[in-house]
Amino acid sequence: MKSNHTSIIKKIAEELGFSSIGISKAEFMDEEARKLEAWLQKDVYGEMEYMARHFDLRTDPTLLVPGAKSIISLAYNYYTDQEQRDPFAPKISKYVYGKDYHKVIKKKLKNFIEEIRLQIGEVHGRCFVDSAPVMERDWAVRSGLGWMGKNTLLIHPKKGSYFFLAEIICDLELQYDHPIQDYCGTCRRCIDACPTDAFSQEGYFLYADRCISYLTIEHRSALPEEFKGKMADYIFGCDICQQVCPWNRFSTPHREESFRPREDMLKMNRKEWIEMTEKVFDTMFEGSAVKRAKYSGLKRNISFLSENGNESSSPK
Repeated sequence: MKSNHTSIIKKIAEELGFSSIGISKAEFMDEEARKLEAWLQKDVYGEMEYMARHFDLRTDPTLLVPGAKSIISLAYNYYTDQEQRDPFAPKISKYVYGKDYHKVIKKKLKNFIEEIRLQIGEVHGRCFVDSAPVMERDWAVRSGLGWMGKNTLLIHPKKGSYFFLAEIICDLELQYDHPIQDYCGTCRRCIDACPTDAFSQEGYFLYADRCISYLTIEHRSALPEEFKGKMADYIFGCDICQQVCPWNRFSTPHREESFRPREDMLKMNRKEWIEMTEKVFDTMFEGSAVKRAKYSGLKRNISFLSENGNESSSPK
C-alpha cells in the first residue's frame, strides 16, 4: 500500500509541474536542531527576530501537524535565461521576475492535497511554501532533492538551484527517500564571489545579516555604511552565488506562465528605475513578491546604490 500511495503522489507532483519530489519521515530533527541552535547563538540573523521564535515547531513537524508521518518535499523551477536589458540598471533577483511564488505554488499545493484525497482517500495534512516555521531546505535534503551547498542553498546535481521549495506534511505513511551526496568538493566560487562576505571561509554557514538578499528585503532600517559600493547593483534579492555555481549550467528555463517576466520591467533603464514613482511601482509589481519591500524600501535601496559608489560603473 505504501508503495502504491507513493507512486500516486509522485505522479501528481509531475502532473502539477513540480520539478522534483522527495519524501522523508516526519520526526524530530535532532542534528538539524543542533545546527540551528548554534547558528542562532552566533546572532547573525539581523532583524529577522522570527528566526529565533518557534524553535520547537521548526524542528518537530508533528507539532505543526499532529499525527504527521510523512514530509512531502517539492521543488518548483523558476529559472529563466531572460535578463534585464540595461546592464547599468538596478537589479532584482530572477525569482521575482514574475508573479508572487507564494500564491502560485500555494494554489498548486491545495490542488495537490485535493488530488491525494480523490485518489487515495481522506488524508490530514497542511501545505507550506515559505510561510511557516518549517525548515524547508533541511527537509528537502533529507528527502534527496539535493544537498546543501557551500552557499547554503539546495543544489540538485542535474537541475541546479533555481527553484522554490514547498512541503506537504501529512498523516499518510509513505516510502521514504534518502539524502544524496554533497558534490561541492573543493569549489569555493560562491564564497569568493560574494561581495559582502556573507559566507564563512569554509562555506555551509551564512552570515545572514551580511547577505544582499537580507539587506534589500528583510532589513528595515537604514542600510549599514559598511556595505557601500558592495551591493553589486541589487535592490531586491541577489543571484550572485547562483550565477557562479557550476551546477547551474544544468538549469533549464521554467514553463510556468505565472513566472514569465514582464517585458516592460526587463526594458526599464537605470534612469527609469531611479525616477520610478509609487504609481509606477504599484503598476509594475502588481501581484509580485517585490511588494514585500514596499515602495519606500525599494527607493531606499536604489538611493543607497546611488549615494555609495555603485553609480561609478554607470554611463554618464
